[in-house]
Amino acid sequence: MKTSRKQCLWFAVVASGIGLMLVSPSADVHGQTWQLGKPIVSYWAGPGYDGTTGPLTEAAAKQMVDVGVNLVWADSAKELDIAKRHGLRALYVDRSLLDPAVLDNPALRPKLDKLIDGIRDHSALYGYHVIDEPSMALFGGLARLVAYLRQRDPAHLAYIDLFPNAASPTTCLAASSYDEYLTRFISTVKPSLLSYDHYQFTATSDSGEYLRNLEAVGLKAKSAGIPFMNIVQASSWTPTMRIPNGNEMRFLAYTTLAYGAQGISYYVWCYPDHRGGIVRADGTPAAIYDVLKATNREFVKVAEQCQSLKWIGAYLKGYRPGALPPGTTVLPNNSPFDIRAVSNTDTYKDGDKLKGVLFGLFGAKGVSPADATLVLVTNLDYAAGRTYTVTGPGNLSVFDAATGKWTATGRTDAALSLAPGGGALVRLGTTAVGSF
Repeated sequence: MKTSRKQCLWFAVVASGIGLMLVSPSADVHGQTWQLGKPIVSYWAGPGYDGTTGPLTEAAAKQMVDVGVNLVWADSAKELDIAKRHGLRALYVDRSLLDPAVLDNPALRPKLDKLIDGIRDHSALYGYHVIDEPSMALFGGLARLVAYLRQRDPAHLAYIDLFPNAASPTTCLAASSYDEYLTRFISTVKPSLLSYDHYQFTATSDSGEYLRNLEAVGLKAKSAGIPFMNIVQASSWTPTMRIPNGNEMRFLAYTTLAYGAQGISYYVWCYPDHRGGIVRADGTPAAIYDVLKATNREFVKVAEQCQSLKWIGAYLKGYRPGALPPGTTVLPNNSPFDIRAVSNTDTYKDGDKLKGVLFGLFGAKGVSPADATLVLVTNLDYAAGRTYTVTGPGNLSVFDAATGKWTATGRTDAALSLAPGGGALVRLGTTAVGSF
């Protein structure tokens, strides 16, 4: 559990939250710069994360591969070796040395240099974990450390997890608003990747802030020209929060993709005083494990299809324009894609489970909905499957996220059968690959 969350106690009342993981752009010092590579599937609070969760072992690494995780945690060269043997990438943890104060400590700075020099050429290394949820007052020091890491090892991330938007601006953020907090962080640290978390599944309802937070971070990432990752709820750590089920996990993955994310991470893998998670304390799979085996692989395949395009925006259909969930926008009339059978008649009330359809639009320009050539259609009803017919301005192709193949429909419409909380990728074109 993140200690700063305990200090702010934001989840006890609001039961939702956002954190951001950001990394500095890499200067081309050694002929290498950081690249996202394969879309990220990761976790918090599991093997390699800290002494409480235990080390990354061969058995744990095999389980990561089985469930579709591709980014793990490590705090030793031995754990990096284990990650490498299983084709995994790793975030490296050293809470005593990866600290801004070390830069001004003549006894510790050489040790930091030795750490970096000792692991920066390891093929499993993906990045360095720096700090969780800093206030704005710490940004200057963190910028120095991130710049130092960039100078010595430009090919790897400097990982910082920010406060949620539900945190108190004055107490936790030292900012007048969350927007200021994000803006100042981006301008000071100059990140290459944004990543945030939101935990909206309360014991009795759903937080209305989930899509608003996706929209806010998606727009910040788009403006900065960088990818982002969403850390989502996979457990309960207090009686006020429920354990998400498999359909809800699918909903989290596909809504994350609809806002253009290139990564997803789960809170938690397994951690003391938490119920649910991906595995139990004895290492056996928890209830959501089998759904994630499929969903994680679908997430990567869908995100890969979107990498060459720009995210335009995410839009809803099903709610009246004046009664939408917070931070959302109705599908505009100039969208090339539509589902005519869905009417904008519903009214959202805080705490309601979301319903209707979410359209994630992508295109080469990434400016106007009219520019979209690809859409991710997501069923926001995570309690029931839905069948929809999507229309477009030309012949359409449909992507099978299980096989990674496109199939041309030969028509300007496409019938989609969507699982609860599930989605499907549709694009303009007559690509005839495989079968659907």
